[in-house]
Amino acid sequence: MFPYHNNETEKAKQRFDSRQALTPWSWKYPLELRERAVRMYRTAEPKPVIRRMAEELGVHHEALRDWIRQAEADAGERGDMLTTAEREELAALRRENAQLKQANEVLRTASALFAAQLDPTRPR
Repeated sequence: MFPYHNNETEKAKQRFDSRQALTPWSWKYPLELRERAVRMYRTAEPKPVIRRMAEELGVHHEALRDWIRQAEADAGERGDMLTTAEREELAALRRENAQLKQANEVLRTASALFAAQLDPTRPR
């Protein structure tokens, strides 16, 4: 067993085994585990080697590296990445844009249909 393994971690893993989360990365590693790993890394002095820490936690080293980068972006320490809030806003805007495009297409088709019904002499 590694030093960070406890009953809480096991419970969190069991909850996420049911695949309740929506994204591929979140069902593999519980939120509690991700938050704890980032907190452990950020509070450690000197900073541990990510690969070794990931092995101790039982997670992939690139997953841990991504969590740390995202936490740094959320804290305003990185300007090269979007924060979690910005990512969520961007996803919502993209969904809204897709819905508006779909609605626009429906209105365009309906408009052409009504125009044809009002003016039967108009070529189609």
